[in-house]
Amino acid sequence: MNPVHRVSRALSSTLVLTALLATAACGGNTEAASGGSSSRVTLTIGDQAKNLQTLLDASGALKGTSYQVKWAEFEGAAPLFQAVQAGAADTSYAADLPTLQALSGGVPVKAVGALHNDGTHTGIVVRDDSSVKSVKDLKGKKVVVSSAKGSIAEYLLANVLQRAGLSYDDVEVQYLLPTDAQAAFTSGKIEAWATFGVYKSVAEQQGGRLLVNGADGRVSGYGFIGASEKALADQGKKAAVSDYLRRLDKALAWSRAHPDDYAEAIQRNTGASPEIAKTLVSQANSELLPVSSQVVQSVQKVGDTMHGIGVLTPNPTVADHIDTSLVKE
Repeated sequence: MNPVHRVSRALSSTLVLTALLATAACGGNTEAASGGSSSRVTLTIGDQAKNLQTLLDASGALKGTSYQVKWAEFEGAAPLFQAVQAGAADTSYAADLPTLQALSGGVPVKAVGALHNDGTHTGIVVRDDSSVKSVKDLKGKKVVVSSAKGSIAEYLLANVLQRAGLSYDDVEVQYLLPTDAQAAFTSGKIEAWATFGVYKSVAEQQGGRLLVNGADGRVSGYGFIGASEKALADQGKKAAVSDYLRRLDKALAWSRAHPDDYAEAIQRNTGASPEIAKTLVSQANSELLPVSSQVVQSVQKVGDTMHGIGVLTPNPTVADHIDTSLVKE
């Protein structure tokens, strides 16, 4: 099966699960992913495209928890934060700008741990036959951004345009969910696409040419594990979040020590080709970090940039939305 079709099929199942979760949020609890008494604490972990679930399942890091675990899987950060706001997910997992966008919109979530990578998982890809050879050539062009306003891919676009002496108004921005954009890009309906992760890798494999990626400070590289304020106010759930963070750090250590096993797990769970899976492993987060002052300052700069072009309003103060009690420096 074509890699695009395999990935799209896998992510389509994610959208079905999203709908089921939304129904469950209105009508009661879904069945727990792990067994045990219903009287135990249940932690619903928010995820994107099975990234965390693949890692934690492959590493076995969640075995033996004293709490039940459910997964809330989404295609992008925007619907994940909607679930947090609705009380359908206890934790979030997103890059810096989607987290800022959620905070700007009033989502009651706090950053409890930070993740960092080299930024190469984010990129602007153009069709191989495109006349666009540099960022400056994007002037007057339509650029599709995944997955929604305020995504990490949008910050990359804004930052590289600024570095090239262009304004954000010099391009026409259109927002599309990754699976829709993937199909349109592969069929030649999209010339330039700002995207991330497996979508970027598949686009490059299916007739795309990387124009620029997020390395060398073009993106901050930071992301956050968040926890809802409601979960943090519940002592049982807060303890479960703290334990989950410790286990996530162990899972990340496992991924560094077992890159081939991790790549195989990515192939199984997403339908990615061996080449794409290895690329994703090489671009993965390396460890769980405290939300330090350095992290806060770096992410605040992202917020200030996006606020300056009218994408992030109001501009949240990052330091007001962190909880440093769970991951210590």
